[in-house]
Amino acid sequence: MQTARTLASAALALAASGCLTFVEVPVETPIRPKIDASPFSRVYVAGFLPSGTEDVDTNLETVRLLRSQLKNKGGKRIIEADVLPLAEAAKPVPAEGAAAAPPAAAQADSGRIVTIAEAELPPYEKIFENKDYWKKVGEEFGSPLIITGSVVFTPHQRSGYVQKEQEVYDSFGRRSVVPVRTYMDRKGYILRPKFVFIDGRTGETLYTETFREEILYNAEQSTPALSSYFELMDRLLPSFLSTLSSQSIKGSRVLLK
Repeated sequence: MQTARTLASAALALAASGCLTFVEVPVETPIRPKIDASPFSRVYVAGFLPSGTEDVDTNLETVRLLRSQLKNKGGKRIIEADVLPLAEAAKPVPAEGAAAAPPAAAQADSGRIVTIAEAELPPYEKIFENKDYWKKVGEEFGSPLIITGSVVFTPHQRSGYVQKEQEVYDSFGRRSVVPVRTYMDRKGYILRPKFVFIDGRTGETLYTETFREEILYNAEQSTPALSSYFELMDRLLPSFLSTLSSQSIKGSRVLLK
C-alpha cells in the first residue's frame, strides 16, 4: 500500500515538473449478444399483450417500432405480416358457470383499443409457455426467431420536491444561476415492456427480459401519450437490440507518457 502511494506521489511530482504528459486514448468495449440468433435467418415480431391506457395501441406501435429498428441493424430478414391479436389468442378460459367476457375482436369493433388490466395480465402471459402455439406460428413463417411479450403503459402522478435552476441577479445586475427546491405536482407515464424471444422451430422460450422506464412532466404541461411512449421506448431500445447483436461501449483511458 505504501509502495503504491509512493509511486502515485512520484508520478504526480513528475507531471508537475513537466516530465510527464497525459494522453487520452479512445477505447471500445464489445458486449456480446444475450442470445445466439445465428441459427435464424428470419425474425418475426409477432405481437404483444397490451396493458394500461387505451390512448396508445401498444401492440401495434411496439411491433412497428421494433421491426423498423431491427431492419436498420441488418443481417436478418424481418417478416412483414399482420400483427397477432395476442390478447384474443391468450384469453384465459373462464371457469365453468362463469360469464365469459366478450371477445377482444368484438371489443375492437366498438372503436376502442383493446387493453388488459395490469392485475389481470398474468393469466394471459401463460401463452408464452404454450410451445405448440408458437411452434405452429413458426411453421407458418418459416421457423423464424419470434419476438413477442407484453407492454404495460400506464399514466402516473407524483408530488414532491424537485430541484430546479433559477436565475438571480445581485444589486449590481450580475446574473447567476442557483439551485432551488420547489414542491411540484407532476404527471406522466410508466412503461414496462416484457420481451420474450421464442424459437420458432420448437416453440421454446430462449430468453425473457423486462424493462421499466418512467417519465414525469409538470402538471400543467400537456404531452400526448404517444409522444411519451416513443420517448420511453427510445431509452430502452439499445438494451433490446443488444439481445440480438453485439454492441460496443465507447469510452477513454488516460495514459501517462
